[in-house]
Amino acid sequence: MKSLDSIISECRANAYDLNFSRAREWKEEEEGRVLVGYMPIYFPREIIHAAGAMPVGIFGGGDDKQIIKGDAYYQSYICHIPRSIIEIALDKHLDHVDGFIFPSICDVIRNLSGIFKQQKIGKFVKYMDFPQNFLPEIGGVFYQQEMSHVLKYIKEINGKDVTTEALNHSIELYNRNRQLIETIYNVRQDFPWRLTIDEVYCIVRAGTVIPVEEHNELLEQVCTHISEDIGDPQDKIKVVVSGAFCEQPASGLIKAIEEAGCYVVDDDYMLGSRMILGDIDASTSHPLQAISTAYIKQSQYSSSIYDVHDPKENRLAKIVKDRGADGVIFAAASFCDPSLLDAPIFQNAFDKMGIRYIAFQYSENINQYKVIKEQVGAFSDSIKLWEDEPAIPAIEDKIK
Repeated sequence: MKSLDSIISECRANAYDLNFSRAREWKEEEEGRVLVGYMPIYFPREIIHAAGAMPVGIFGGGDDKQIIKGDAYYQSYICHIPRSIIEIALDKHLDHVDGFIFPSICDVIRNLSGIFKQQKIGKFVKYMDFPQNFLPEIGGVFYQQEMSHVLKYIKEINGKDVTTEALNHSIELYNRNRQLIETIYNVRQDFPWRLTIDEVYCIVRAGTVIPVEEHNELLEQVCTHISEDIGDPQDKIKVVVSGAFCEQPASGLIKAIEEAGCYVVDDDYMLGSRMILGDIDASTSHPLQAISTAYIKQSQYSSSIYDVHDPKENRLAKIVKDRGADGVIFAAASFCDPSLLDAPIFQNAFDKMGIRYIAFQYSENINQYKVIKEQVGAFSDSIKLWEDEPAIPAIEDKIK
């Protein structure tokens, strides 16, 4: 078994590799293999795996990529991630990726898919609409049709028909992947000093750019390591981070939150890897329907999902309660319409529930954290000063 430090180092290298080297190696190991890139937030990776291809998560260039060409394609008053993604593509980092999926997050990502088509990047480009109608017979059927379109594109490249057995096997692999990630978060809920949130982030993000089989092996070893009594507890509050579901914060910002006195016990970083809550049925004769049903009935809340019958402020409040968190940090990417439009809804509800929170904005290439660190530090100190007061009075009644 590898040491924990070596696993974290390996995951960090893969997570921030803008050349997607492991994916390239995987493709070259066997003739006819296909790489399919997908943008944040969520995509059912199971169907790509079952089609003999490998899903590759593309989350922008972070603070490792200087934007030059990308600024010519997008206005200054939108979020940063589309500019860095087009920069990566135009600089040939994605030349070995065969096709691209753009989930329906917002108008900006829709436009990014159009630019990829215009520039003829990849063998196919698919803007994938996710259902906003949560009736299985309407939204569920629509979602199955969208997945079938993706499988058709892949078959045109590798000629492979996807079998029920292959889909169920892929579902099992990703069920295991989600189980192991959830185990890591559950351990951190009680022992957050055993892994930093930055280390957890790198471990989870690496799974979007390496084969799922390899990632599951690494996760198994991480779970073994953190089951031991390692690390030293510190005087920090527990918080939940919300709003960073699409454009990812820089590594330095993720570190700064915990350095300022907070243990992040839950978050929506890399939300797609944790989007489905619980397992998807891997024993059915209709696996696409099983994936669709899981999305309809078991998906995590997100600002990109409109579900009026299951208010997201109550769902986030339940996470705060279940994780024993002292407060919430709303971290939204600058100009992120879905997140910023949801912010007043969350904050008004939390004012009534008595849940403490702060809010700030960031961009993926931010490299100055002093102001944010001071804000988070003041938030942490204020909670510790008045820690005898109940953090979330009557929250259980509020979220029923």
